[in-house]
Amino acid sequence: MMNIRRAQEKDIPVLLGLLNQVLEIHAGIRPDIFIPGTTKYTENELSEMLKDDSKPVYVAADEDDRCVGYAFCQKREQPFSNNMVPFTSLFIDDLCVDQRARGRHVGEALFEHVKQEAKQMGCYEVTLNVWAGNTSAEKFYEKMGMKTKERQMEYILR
Repeated sequence: MMNIRRAQEKDIPVLLGLLNQVLEIHAGIRPDIFIPGTTKYTENELSEMLKDDSKPVYVAADEDDRCVGYAFCQKREQPFSNNMVPFTSLFIDDLCVDQRARGRHVGEALFEHVKQEAKQMGCYEVTLNVWAGNTSAEKFYEKMGMKTKERQMEYILR
């Protein structure tokens, strides 16, 4: 039995641990950008984020109400310029399933919940970014029906 709900203050210690799992994956892919042993958000930043309805954080909680995965989201208004139709997106800033809970459809449940929440918010789409080299994430999101919308490219100057 799994329950998808909004994150609460009591979830912060587990969220920090999961954020570290994601950081280590990213640091392995891009050690030139990511700093091992850090997290994307601090405890204080998480506490403030949990109060912000424009940045909902959803967690997958097991039968003991322990967080085994999360989806950090941000409601975003478009367009970027005058030549685009205005619309609202729900951007998945980060999605993680505890490495010990993988293979139990936790990520799928989180993603489906995010889609339903986005519909209720009147969003046109759900978007996210995936780091090149994170092939397991790419495959997961493609399995969820996502398609490439645009691609960011880089040229490293060193």
